[in-house]
Amino acid sequence: MAWNVVIAGGGFGGFYAARRLEKALPRQSARITLVSDVNFLLYTPLLPGAASGTLEPRHVVVPLREELDSTNIRLGRVTGLDPDGQRLRFTGPLGTEESLPYDQLILALGSVSRVLPIPGLAEHGLGFKTIAEATALRNRALLNLEIAEAMDDPAERVPYLSFVFVGAGYAGVEGIAEMQDFVADVIERYPRCRTQGTRWVLVEGLPRIMPEIPDGLAEFATRELRGRGIEVKTGVRMNGCTEDSVELADGEVIPARTLCWTAGVKSPGVVRDLGLPLHESGRLDVDATLRVKGRDNVWAVGDSAAVPDPAQGYRGICPPTAQHSMRQGKLAADNVAASLGHGRIKKFRYKTLGVFVDMGRNEAVATMVGIKLRGFPAWFAARTYHLMLMPGNARRARLMFDWTVGLLFGRSSSELGQVGHPPDLKGYVETPPHQPASHETESGERPVRALEG
Repeated sequence: MAWNVVIAGGGFGGFYAARRLEKALPRQSARITLVSDVNFLLYTPLLPGAASGTLEPRHVVVPLREELDSTNIRLGRVTGLDPDGQRLRFTGPLGTEESLPYDQLILALGSVSRVLPIPGLAEHGLGFKTIAEATALRNRALLNLEIAEAMDDPAERVPYLSFVFVGAGYAGVEGIAEMQDFVADVIERYPRCRTQGTRWVLVEGLPRIMPEIPDGLAEFATRELRGRGIEVKTGVRMNGCTEDSVELADGEVIPARTLCWTAGVKSPGVVRDLGLPLHESGRLDVDATLRVKGRDNVWAVGDSAAVPDPAQGYRGICPPTAQHSMRQGKLAADNVAASLGHGRIKKFRYKTLGVFVDMGRNEAVATMVGIKLRGFPAWFAARTYHLMLMPGNARRARLMFDWTVGLLFGRSSSELGQVGHPPDLKGYVETPPHQPASHETESGERPVRALEG
């Protein structure tokens, strides 16, 4: 009998779990099925590069079917779970409700943006977690330059030339640094905008940026950002926003048409509907082996799982990073295989070996096995690290090509807001000319038959 092993989620945790299971389990002994709402893995550490035009967006995604040999891929959005009946429920691409039976289940449901109930945020803010949001941010920046360039009044240009990022974690710092670098690269083609200049503001509610990295590196990153003209406002929260302004808690109102929200992530709503125990953080409650508490055949990894952190003596939970998700996925696969008689169950023991924060312009901050790097060495180490981790030799080659072209020739200033949004063909339907009835000539007379009865 072949075991049914189901993986919910195609991010880092789910992808690496599937890839490890293909090697850990004999092909005839198990059917591996992965359910994902998209057919690719987004390599999120390179998302700022895709937003800023350094990398082609297609080159920061990994098609699941190209890298998984024997895994059955099912496109769908997970909607629920029957833990007692051992069935995973999901909605297929045609809107049909479907379910899959499982003997072993790995939940790798990822995370979504943590959007606070701040007035105007949901209506006017842009997220920075998906490839669509990264592309939209780039298009917004270019469209703003086009609009501002056409304006005669410098005061009217100000909101279009101002960019506010709220949240100074990895995404916020890398995002604002890369986007400012991008706009500085293309603004030479906009004379009025170049003369007036742009404004970039990074807002963080905590006392300093990037609490995940050592103080010294965070201070260096702050100096680097301020040195290139980015305003770093720490200890300040956002009170609200409108279409053309952002209000901060200290009373300042920043005229800006672009607000990028990068202030944290949370578990997707479906996690609460699975009928499984939850940690106080809102993530799935798992033990050190990644097994969901109270369920022998359900495992959880990644951003939606409260995995005890070995670096904190298993008293805290792991941060939501790609490094942790990847290694949790591999361990969950090994433990599933062990549950089916191949190996032994182990605890999660990974501790962060390094942190990379790429800030564009050949600048970065990094710490690797206790060694702190900054500037070009850190930037080179970050690029090398991501190049090594990107699955597939072809994709590595594409990344190297994109980076090389960007260094030699700069970046494109094409605004591609139409990508994925084709015009409706109904607007192009031609009105056909009058066609005579089959029994009439154009003059309205009955035609004479060539042959009669």
